[in-house]
Parts: sequence; structure tokens; C-alpha cells
Amino acid sequence: MPASTANPPRIAVLADSDTRWKWGALTATRTAPSPPVLDGFLLRGRATPTPRQLAEVGVHADSLREVTAVEFLRVMAGTPYDVLVLALVGGSVQAVLHGLKRVVEDGGRRPVVVTGYVGVVYEKLADGLLLRHGADLVLANSRQDAERFRAVYAGVGADASAVTEVALPFLGGAPYTGRHDPFTVVFAAQPSVPENRADRAYLLDRLVRHARLHPERDVLLKLRSKPGEHTTHIEELPYQKLARRLDLPPNLRLVYGHMGEVLDRADLLVTVSSTAALESLHRRVPTVVLTDLGVREALGNHHFVGSGCLASWDQLDAGHRPDPDEDWVARQGVAAGGPSSGTGSYDDAFVPARERIAELLDSSAGLPPLAPYYTPVTAPGYLPGILARHHLGPDGSPLPGAPAAAEDPGPVRRTVRRAARGAYRHGVQRVAPVIRRLGEL
Repeated sequence: MPASTANPPRIAVLADSDTRWKWGALTATRTAPSPPVLDGFLLRGRATPTPRQLAEVGVHADSLREVTAVEFLRVMAGTPYDVLVLALVGGSVQAVLHGLKRVVEDGGRRPVVVTGYVGVVYEKLADGLLLRHGADLVLANSRQDAERFRAVYAGVGADASAVTEVALPFLGGAPYTGRHDPFTVVFAAQPSVPENRADRAYLLDRLVRHARLHPERDVLLKLRSKPGEHTTHIEELPYQKLARRLDLPPNLRLVYGHMGEVLDRADLLVTVSSTAALESLHRRVPTVVLTDLGVREALGNHHFVGSGCLASWDQLDAGHRPDPDEDWVARQGVAAGGPSSGTGSYDDAFVPARERIAELLDSSAGLPPLAPYYTPVTAPGYLPGILARHHLGPDGSPLPGAPAAAEDPGPVRRTVRRAARGAYRHGVQRVAPVIRRLGEL
């Protein structure tokens, strides 16, 4: 069989950013029927992680290389993988599904295809889900998400059987047991929330003010990336840049590194809507989701309505301690010591996905044809553009002029690629904000 007890399953993970690589690789290992051989592929683009970002993620693979979508599909045509984890934005998932469908029709072997979301799903729910439809498993990180996902698929007449409840694969760490010395406040920054300079400057100013009001506390600004790097979302106004203009108090520091290590010393986690809040709640670290800028869908903090975690900086300055709602926490799949059902161990949350993958791999009937909801018939004005962005035609085959087969690009091409990415990031973080401000004059 493809994944027998004698042969470990061979799994490919295709990711397009540092956070999605972390989600995809950990999902692969947690849901594999047995310890796998793991090959990683990084989709070439604006958010392709740097070596520093990959090292910070701390997730390793048996092999790891950078590819375009067409190059990856050529790899899939020639390599018999058992499972494929697509840790990508929705449009890229849809493109790979159609490209893989063409590969299989041309005689290639089809793997079990798994996809999902890296964190809180607070926007583009229907769009993102329908772009992921066609995978064998669409993972939902909580009971609440599983119910929402099935409702969307049922509402458009799409098969919802792929929706499988799990938990976020990177939760863990020791539960919070009590106050550290000194008391440590961590503000988890986000690359794109909030977006504008005024709001980001406001949040930084309030963090500085909190540090000055409480000189006995350590106050940490936890940053996702260094200037010039990109994560899943574009960051036009890095907090590092805004902080250079301020006189920071000695008890406030900017820190990088693994979120789990930062939470090891946290007594209070503060954020606008980061997935870090779920990591923190899982460990029972007191967690606050800020309301200073409103509770709005654009910020994503509306997801935490009912959590008991919503509060403002004024309340925190006055000593407020949040008390999370246990029922809400249980529905998010982040309760310490148990999956989203609230019982059993954390690893139990991945058993249904693990069993479903093993069942598909062992099926004597073989895997069914890939059948995404979007086709040239159901979405003739939408799907071709999604596929074309990855150099694929309406039938999933490579367009003329698509990149050649994967090969070592050599030192010159690698240098050119790095320079091009640097120019793009410079444009996003320096030129675009200036043009936007000029346009507002």
C-alpha cells in the first residue's frame, strides 16, 4: 500500500510564507498515519521566507526548496507522494488543485490532498473556502470553524464531507502557573492589522505609556519580521520604523523569536486580533484583545466577541485582568489539555484527520477524481484569472512561456531574485506609503 507500516508515508508540503510553512509542516506530521518523510516546497513570491524566518519557525523537513507552481506540478508528475499539504492562500490552492487534476489525467499519481487555514478566519470566509474546495480534507481549527465551513459548502450545493475538525497544530507549551518576576506584558504585533499609520502609532504610543505607568513591569513588543521581510501579510509600516522616532522607556523592548518562547515568560498577552491570542489562551496566559480602535470586522477582533478577552488600554493601565469565557474557549479548539470538544488530550484533536487520511490511503477503490467547486462552467469569469496568475490555462495545463522545469538557478539568478524581492519590499514599505500620503493631500 502507499503508506504501509513498513514504509513511512511520503508527504509534500507546499507553502507560500513562513507562517504557512509552520502550519503546513506541523499539520503534516500531526495528521500522518505514521512518522513521514517530509519534503518541503516554498512557492516563489513576495512572501517567500528568508533563511532567518525559516530558522525562527524551527520546523524542519527532509528536503526544502523553492519552486513556482508549474515547477511544483512537474515534481508531482514524477514523484509518488502519498499526501500533499497545501499551505497557501486560497487562489494558489485552487490553481494547484486544477494543475494536479491535469497531472493525474495525464497519468500521474494522485496524493491525498489536505488544506486549511493558518489561524483565525475572520474575512473572506466564502471566497477562501470555495477556493479550497476540491481537497480531500479541508481542515477546520475549531468546532466553530467546522460548523461555519460546512454551512458555506452546503449553502452553495458543494460537497462538505471534506471539512474535518482539528486544532491549530502549533499550540503547546507549559500552562501558565502564576506571576513571573518581573511581571511581563507582551504586545503581539501584526503585519497588516491595523493598516494605517495613525492607528499603528496610537497602539505603539499606548504601549509606551503603559510601560511608563508600570516601570516595575517588563513590556515586550513581539515583532513578526524584520524590515525588508514579509510574512503572510504585507507590512507597510513596521513598528520598528515607528519606534525609532520615540524615546522608549528602559523597560520596553522589541523582541523577535518563537512565540512559544515569548509566552513562556508572559503574564499578559495583548493584541488586536493575532492568532497569538489563541496560543496564549491555550496555555491559560491572561489574554486581552484590544477594543481601542473599535470592534470591527476589518480588524478581526470581532472574532473574539463572547470570549471575555475584549478590553482597552485604559482598563489595562488600571490593572484589569481578563477572565476568558470557558464555553467560548472550548469552541475555539484552544483549551489547555484538550481538543475543541473539551475532553481528551491535545493530540486527540488530530485523530479524525489522521484516520481519514489513513482510510483514503488504504482504500482499495483508489482515490476519486479531484472535483473542485470552481470549474470553467461554474466560474468562467473568475477561475481563468486565478489559474493564469500561476501560468496555468483553463484546463490546468501550463501556459506557453511558463517557467522551465525546476533546476538550480545558479548564483547569478539567485542574486537577481534577491534583488527583485528587495526592490519589491522597498516599494511596499517605503515608496507606497509616501505615494498614498501624497494622494491624500
